[in-house]
Amino acid sequence: MNRVLLLGAGKIGGAVARFLAASGDYDVLVGDLDPTALRRLEEYDGIRTISLSAGDGPGLRRAMADRQAVVSACSFHANPGIAQAALEAGISYFDLTEDRQTTALIRNLAQSAKAGQVFMPQCGLAPGFVSISANHLAHQFERVDEVRLRVGALPQFPTNEMKYNLTWSTDGLINEYGNPCEAVHEGRLIEVLPLEGLEHFSLDGIDYEAFNTSGGVGTLCETFDGRARTLNYKTIRYRGHRDLMCFLMNELRLNDRRELLKDILENAVPVTPQDVVLIFCTVTGWKDGHLLQMTDARKIYHGPFMDGDWSAIQITTAGSLCAVLDLYFAGRLPDRGFVRQEQVDLDEFLANRFGACYANSPTEMPVRNGVHAQ
Repeated sequence: MNRVLLLGAGKIGGAVARFLAASGDYDVLVGDLDPTALRRLEEYDGIRTISLSAGDGPGLRRAMADRQAVVSACSFHANPGIAQAALEAGISYFDLTEDRQTTALIRNLAQSAKAGQVFMPQCGLAPGFVSISANHLAHQFERVDEVRLRVGALPQFPTNEMKYNLTWSTDGLINEYGNPCEAVHEGRLIEVLPLEGLEHFSLDGIDYEAFNTSGGVGTLCETFDGRARTLNYKTIRYRGHRDLMCFLMNELRLNDRRELLKDILENAVPVTPQDVVLIFCTVTGWKDGHLLQMTDARKIYHGPFMDGDWSAIQITTAGSLCAVLDLYFAGRLPDRGFVRQEQVDLDEFLANRFGACYANSPTEMPVRNGVHAQ
């Protein structure tokens, strides 16, 4: 039985806990300060709960005493302290952060890891699965020219002016829209502005837009610095969303008043479980003397997975984290220090019981899954 401490019992954390418990191979201890969130999980076999603050260092270390790994489903603000406690407790660490500074701090801690102890941030959808997919595609080429990543978690039935519903962490959303973004341009690692680089496309008769956001590319820019001429990541939304966010964050300067922006969004933009995740990873390069393009395109809807009905962002984010955790316990990942998402083998990921959510449709609704050569 794999013994895991999970911190955070919200939308994603609750899904992680139930996915792991449903497998029958995990003893999950969930820590949170929200008694209602904890009560929702207590009825499931394989899950125990504890009232615990992510900022309580001594409490964290006590809770980690009999655990083999800790998973943070908390806001990125809490992750450095959790990772420090994991280092001191001698257990492995996994999280979902998109924050670049947080990842840098965790990588620094990982230099002091013991044998068998890994630190693996960015274990979700983007960052996370998209890096695994893009790296797999890139290895099909003798020389890589371009890597383009486009990902969106969207409401299936948009009704407001923003054409958007909240599907995950509001802190993370604002972070992605407000922080500098990494890209590779003409073979060099650079920073670009969030909400810029606007482009439009249509799929299945629906118009979309995509624009720069921070963190979704994970460590992939660093991995391909000097190896690819172009590498960039953009978030997909319905047309018109980006202009409204530019108005809020830049013209009204709410990027400098993020707590106010968070309060506005959470009290005006409803959450929806009826969503769809779009994923396009496209790599262009040379193979056998020809310039070739290959695309991994996936469209995943909300629906049943493991032991319940889930939103698409819960399925893809929690499923990805659980898959890499499974691979770690199976000895299929590096066994010490900092682990990048692109070090995960795509075929092993998709063959995993949790990673299979990317390989197969969780519902009978239309899904495009797979790799296409052009």
